[in-house]
Amino acid sequence: MKKANTGQKFTGAGMLGYFLRGSRALFLISILSGLVVTFLNVVIPQIISFTVDSVIGDEPSGGIFAFFADLFGGTEHLKSAVWMIALVIVGIAVVMAVFQYCVTYFNTRANQTLMRGMRNKLFAHIQRLPLGWHVTHQTGDIIQRCTTDADVISNFIANQLVPLFRLIIMVVLSLTLMFVMNVWLALIAAAFIPVLIGYSLVFYTKARKSFKKCDEEEGVLSTYAQENLTGVRVVRAFGRERYERDKFEKQNVYYTGLWVRIEKFLALYWTSNDFVAALQCMLLIVVGTVFCLQGSISPGDLVAFISYNTMLMGPVRQLGRIISNMSRAGVSIARIGEIMNADEEEYGVAGTLSGDIEFKNVSFWYEEDKPVLRGVSFKIPEGSTLGVIGGTGSGKSSLMYLLDRLYPVSGGEITIGGVNINDIPPATLRANIGFVLQEGYLYSGTIAENIAMAGENTDDGAIVHAAEAACVDENIRSFASGYQTVVGERGVTLSGGQKQRVSIARTLVRKTPVLIFDDSLSAVDSDTDAAIRARLAREFGNATVILISHRITTVMHADNIVVMENGEVAEQGTSAELIEKGGIYRRIYDMQMSLPDDLKEEVGYGG
Repeated sequence: MKKANTGQKFTGAGMLGYFLRGSRALFLISILSGLVVTFLNVVIPQIISFTVDSVIGDEPSGGIFAFFADLFGGTEHLKSAVWMIALVIVGIAVVMAVFQYCVTYFNTRANQTLMRGMRNKLFAHIQRLPLGWHVTHQTGDIIQRCTTDADVISNFIANQLVPLFRLIIMVVLSLTLMFVMNVWLALIAAAFIPVLIGYSLVFYTKARKSFKKCDEEEGVLSTYAQENLTGVRVVRAFGRERYERDKFEKQNVYYTGLWVRIEKFLALYWTSNDFVAALQCMLLIVVGTVFCLQGSISPGDLVAFISYNTMLMGPVRQLGRIISNMSRAGVSIARIGEIMNADEEEYGVAGTLSGDIEFKNVSFWYEEDKPVLRGVSFKIPEGSTLGVIGGTGSGKSSLMYLLDRLYPVSGGEITIGGVNINDIPPATLRANIGFVLQEGYLYSGTIAENIAMAGENTDDGAIVHAAEAACVDENIRSFASGYQTVVGERGVTLSGGQKQRVSIARTLVRKTPVLIFDDSLSAVDSDTDAAIRARLAREFGNATVILISHRITTVMHADNIVVMENGEVAEQGTSAELIEKGGIYRRIYDMQMSLPDDLKEEVGYGG
């Protein structure tokens, strides 16, 4: 069921069926084993009834029990050898124990298989969702759906839905035998069943919104924790520990209060449920005793009837619990369904890419009536270097997000080699475009692992070569563990410049024909900036390079420079042409290049 490429949407049942692949057979074995246990469980009260009436009492045995009594020497022999009946019951109990073990083992194994498959499928699907989806969903909420909600669904299937088959068979068999023994007593017992189930349905309706609210607020709480732990250095730097603690505590108190209210509701539900069940049992005992004294039912049948009623009420109340738990499971299914029904990218298969890159009257907006780019047009000949400069919010980075198809173009078109990028699989685009993002994100692990992760089967020589090209090899070797240095979460043990250069090395290890540097040299000094650009020109001279920067010296040697302002191309040309024109570029150039040499070095500008 590869729904992403067909536009198919999951229903609740369809999604459960998709997740159950790989664990259905295990659940089926558990269900069948449970049915055997149920059948044997129903047999035992019949044996007790026969023992009370025909072995202890004097009523003649008939039917199947007469046949089995003859196997053991007849009823008269059993009167002096009751232990044989006890032995039969023990034997049945042993068989039940074996099958109950199978129920537990296969159900637990199936549950873990289901959980593993569900998480794998969720994670794989999320990896294929477009960047726009991730921007509109909080990380903490996504994590909460993939953990807590997945656990709720898995536990509901294993602990409630699968036992449902056994419970239904138990109810049917118990009621059937009860009606056979005494219709009026059976009617009294059956009358309480719709009351208990109906009450559970009312609870289900009322509780659903409360469970959904709790899940949503748990997602908010998870987001607070995730953001705080990720940004712990900012919190410490500004001394905002108390503020963050109070914010988390306020949300936690609110979230806890929601659950307390639900638990009060649950307590009321189960207490009233217990009261109705106890009332039913008491009524049956009183009426059954009267019938027994009147001779309408034998003592053995009354004992068996009460046993069946106990068997009946347990499943009926469990049915109520299943129905009530459906409220939370239904919420979790809906929340995971929102993820699974989000359309994946048509990723395709990676291929080769070459040719000139051209933006043709490109427009883009995240929200309607709030354009980020308006009518942008320029051309990047293959193998040339383009510099993009402009103020904050001018749309520089958005241009490159569109080129890599991280966002769809809202208007106009972008072509590579004359082909619209919408007709190029994202796999091909991203296999041929090396993108160093504005914020160098490093993963927990070694420096070597962070550099190698962008390539396929990257060897140590390629890692070192890429680090040398990014001018970070010397820094890495100065660490005690060298390339095996663990950088910690988000690379917290490295400086800003070191993180940027490791990110550059990670991109260079792929040796792509197009390289994009999105203000990724801002944290390095001017000498290192110049050295990196020189190595790029020497080792990647045939690549198409796009340099986005606030620093004039980073882009001034590019073959063509685009100056962005308010989402439009304000100027473009070579550095000399733009200086002579006397516009925005000239003002930036004069401001940065007129600084004293010592101040240039301090703020990161210069030769």
